[in-house]
Amino acid sequence: MGFILAGDFRNGITFVLEGNVMTIVEFLHVKPGKGSAFVRTKIKNVMTGAVLERTFNPTEKFETAHIEKKNMQYLYNDGDFYYFMDLETYEQIGLDYDTVKEALNFIKEESEVNVSFYNGKAFAVDPPTVVELLITICEPAVRGNTATPGTKPATLETGYKIQVPMFINEGEKIKVDTRTGTYVSRA
Repeated sequence: MGFILAGDFRNGITFVLEGNVMTIVEFLHVKPGKGSAFVRTKIKNVMTGAVLERTFNPTEKFETAHIEKKNMQYLYNDGDFYYFMDLETYEQIGLDYDTVKEALNFIKEESEVNVSFYNGKAFAVDPPTVVELLITICEPAVRGNTATPGTKPATLETGYKIQVPMFINEGEKIKVDTRTGTYVSRA
C-alpha cells in the first residue's frame, strides 16, 4: 500500500479517508502570512458521489487507493441489473441502477464504457467523452428562426433531453459531450 501526504494532493488522486475512497476534485495550497499552511480541498466519495469540502494539514498522511479501470461493453438490462462484458476476458457483471444511472443518459446496448473498480467492486461507469446518438423527438425549426443563434429541446434515443441548435432535426445523429451533457456537433 502506498501513502500520500495532503501537501502532495492533485486533482484526480484517490485516497482512503475514514474508510471511504475519495477522489480530489479541487485543491488549493494555502500559505497564510501568519499561522500554519493548509490544503483546502473539494473531495468526492467515489462510492456514493457525495462531495465534501475539507481542509488538511499538509503533513497529514493517507493511504492511496488503487482504482482499476476496465474497458467493458454494455450488453443489456433485465429489469433489475445492467450487464457489462469485460472486452479482454469476456466475463460478465451485473450492476444495479444506482451505479449506472448517470451513464444511461449516453449509452445504449453495445456501447463501450470504462468501469471503475475498487477492491473488486464496481462503483462507476464512465461513457466515452463524446458519443454519437440519434435524435428521436425534436420540434421542427420555425421558419425564419434558423438564422439566429438559438436552441430548442430534443430527446435522444436514450431518453436524455438536450438543447440543440435550431438547424438540427429529428432523425439526425449528433455528437454529445458526456461530461457536460451538451451538444457538440452533427455526427
